[in-house]
Amino acid sequence: MRQTTLFIADLHLNDSQPEIYQRFKSFIHDKAQDADSLYILGDLFEYYLGDDAITDVAQKVCDDLNNLTSKYQTKCYFMAGNRDFLLSSAFASAAGLIILEYPSIIVLDDEKLILTHGDELCTDDIEYQKIRQQLRSKKWQQWFLSLSLQERIAFANQARIKSQQHTQASKAEIMDVNQLAVVNLFKQHKTTLMLHGHTHRPAFHNFLIDNKQHHRMVVGDWHQQTSYIEHKNSNFQLSTY
Repeated sequence: MRQTTLFIADLHLNDSQPEIYQRFKSFIHDKAQDADSLYILGDLFEYYLGDDAITDVAQKVCDDLNNLTSKYQTKCYFMAGNRDFLLSSAFASAAGLIILEYPSIIVLDDEKLILTHGDELCTDDIEYQKIRQQLRSKKWQQWFLSLSLQERIAFANQARIKSQQHTQASKAEIMDVNQLAVVNLFKQHKTTLMLHGHTHRPAFHNFLIDNKQHHRMVVGDWHQQTSYIEHKNSNFQLSTY
């Protein structure tokens, strides 16, 4: 019986970087086919602009995930990130994905684990949080999807440029999670384990809250490498290659 759970995030798959897709395809073949579950914690794609704008790489990923879930019986879960929050239930159904809200709580080894993309924890980045609130609203999403495909593509390209400029102009510390936000999320869900992506800073962080050890695990991005966290034999392991 398979007892492996995998977690990935921030692949930012797109048609202009086929090497990332090749790493994804290899990961599916080498790791995910033998796993019990795969959790994709946001930003699977660089952007997702609607089902009528599906890219070549998105269609390949859909087919790969459908094959993984149907042929190999690996359960696949998806949580939206700040780049692919428009990924639809129709795409999820075609890919065999189970959509998760953020944050979500799962149980491993009889212990609760908080799963989230992680961007809502970066509360020091006030400008980003304002934009995030707008983009996550149903009203804004309905308006955006009513635009023509050309208008949505232009909007996404401009947003990506602004995001890069904002990142370059901001201090590194405000791009990371806020410790108080982390503590509050732990206390809200009364558990000691958390796993997220978004920050592109793969690491395991251990610290005390009310004299009790807590663990925040961060899975890395795929721009230059493959990054994943594996839970097996009651242990978590962060791997990058």
